[in-house]
Amino acid sequence: MAKIKINVASGGLMKDETVPKKKIAVGIDLGTTNSLVAWVNPASGNAEIIQDRWGALVPSIVALPPGAEPVVGIEAKGGLVTDPQRTIFSVKRLLGRSYADVQTISEHLGYRIIDDNNEQLVRILVDGKYYTPIELSAIILKRLKEKAEVELDVEVTGAVITVPAYFNDSQRQATRDAAKIAGLPVLRIINEPTAASLAYGISGDLANKEHSVDSNAVTAELDKTTGTSTETSAKNILVYDLGGGTFDVSILSLEDGVFEVLSTHGDTALGGDDLDRAVMEFWLQGNPSLRALYDQADSATIQSFRLAAEKAKRWVCSNLDQEYRGKLWWNPSSRLFQVREERLDEPPSDGAQGVATLSLSYTELCSCTQKIIEKTQKSVRFALRDAGVSAQQIDEVVLVGGSTRFPRIQQFLQEEMGFKQVNSTINPDEVVALGAAIEADVLSGNRSDVLLLDVTPLSLGIETAGGLMDVLIPRNTKIPFKVAREYTTSVDGQVNMRIAVFQGERELVAENRKLGEFILKNIPAMPAGFPKIQVAFVLDANGMLTVKAKELRSGISQDIEIKPQYGLSDQEVEQMLMDGFVHAKEDVEKRMVQEAINEGKQMVYTAERFIEKNHALLSEEEMEGTKQRINDLRSLLENSDSDRNAILDAVTRLNDYTRPFAERLMDQAIAVALKGKTI
Repeated sequence: MAKIKINVASGGLMKDETVPKKKIAVGIDLGTTNSLVAWVNPASGNAEIIQDRWGALVPSIVALPPGAEPVVGIEAKGGLVTDPQRTIFSVKRLLGRSYADVQTISEHLGYRIIDDNNEQLVRILVDGKYYTPIELSAIILKRLKEKAEVELDVEVTGAVITVPAYFNDSQRQATRDAAKIAGLPVLRIINEPTAASLAYGISGDLANKEHSVDSNAVTAELDKTTGTSTETSAKNILVYDLGGGTFDVSILSLEDGVFEVLSTHGDTALGGDDLDRAVMEFWLQGNPSLRALYDQADSATIQSFRLAAEKAKRWVCSNLDQEYRGKLWWNPSSRLFQVREERLDEPPSDGAQGVATLSLSYTELCSCTQKIIEKTQKSVRFALRDAGVSAQQIDEVVLVGGSTRFPRIQQFLQEEMGFKQVNSTINPDEVVALGAAIEADVLSGNRSDVLLLDVTPLSLGIETAGGLMDVLIPRNTKIPFKVAREYTTSVDGQVNMRIAVFQGERELVAENRKLGEFILKNIPAMPAGFPKIQVAFVLDANGMLTVKAKELRSGISQDIEIKPQYGLSDQEVEQMLMDGFVHAKEDVEKRMVQEAINEGKQMVYTAERFIEKNHALLSEEEMEGTKQRINDLRSLLENSDSDRNAILDAVTRLNDYTRPFAERLMDQAIAVALKGKTI
């Protein structure tokens, strides 16, 4: 007799673990606001976003509840208001950066960033424990990996991860370190605009399939455009990528299946978050009493106000000819703002005080965000100049990032910048992950018709006499790339030479970013100018740099892989990996308890809302019985020693008790709705 295994918790069939799982490579868009994971489905040939019960997007939010496992995504989002000190968002803005780099944005974050007055990696303090952006990014990447493995029943053995085109070497290294901690082998790190171009293919006329892109259409469109025509098939594409926290623009040339990045420019601290803050400032300027309250507000209050501004921005972008109106209420007990769009003068909760009536029109949204749009214009002009093309020579503009849903951006690009065609046919939130999945498919050996050429976003060089920057690899150089240059000594008998590597566009190294240094030792003592010291830079396809130095007369050599000063050492990464393996069993147990707690909290919330809305239709016995079971479940949730099975049992008892009269009320509502109608 055949045996069928059933998961009693979920009610679903359990997979046969004796059958080896299919191994796949995925594409990951590790975003500031949201992250996604995609794959190329071999059955259809399409690049598809992987979804679970929460949907396609995984909010890039990590909640760190005391004594519990980190929570990622939608389940963590509520903590932005209720527990901002333990809820980390926009961590991508912190990757590979020092406190001095992020000082201007730290005041907008609800959590604490440590300022230790040095140039080391940013650290975040939560409940006496320090976290790095690399560790927190690893938690998000691990969640994406698990999402793919659970939903597809596969083993993820590699990933292409995207980064903003303007990410420097330190930030790219930090991304690789995060993937390493998450147990995710990196096939390649590619620029987000390049990935978006891959998703659109050659002409940008690909069918807009929900959550998918036909990866073979790249070849199909290529065949259409090349064929036997004598005209050039080269096409210039500008990718305008405005995400939650970063902006960059890239210009690519597509010809005969080759994606070549001509130039890139951008701002790693500009995005949709800034649009939200512009709306906040617009409201604050028009209300002195609100400004006084805001200036004294704590992080939770500021977050609740920011979320209100974000909600208004989204509403206006979807209702261009209508004005957003909401009443802002302040609850002194919870110290939180709450916005009510309906029944404006009805307090949302006991003790709430009306502060201001908020309004926002599309014209006002355009006006208060104009300076932010103008900032992106500068980057577009720089990219055009570096690529040596005009706006009229751009065949197509591709919009990437959720913030490009703001209609003003498309209007700006067409009317003020003079671009002919702006394409947003693929979901701007998903296009980068879809392109990364296509590249992962290419690197896995599943297809060979596409060649991707990328560029380094910033110049790389070494320090020479007088603190000058000698550039060996100029910005926008195609990668992979190798270059060598000869140097010599400046004093007689010099036996050591310091090689200091910098990244940036300034003439003095003091104005650029130092990536690392090493000493070429034991150079034979010779007169100044006699030694021939060759310094070679090797930049691989991931944008990672190896530096080699060799004294050619003697053969003395030294080489290192540049580890940015903001990255983790191999020992630290390995220790984190080892900890994950050693504590794997207890970690799984903690996760299962946390999942039960999450389910319990959701059940309490749903049940309380239910009786609040329907108390007039319930008997006293039903009301009391429901409240008792809610209290029983809440007591377990508040007890840190509660057993997972006890929590799930309380959830089941509450659910079973309320189901009969919930169904009764549903039937009554349907009957009222259909009264007097025929079917």
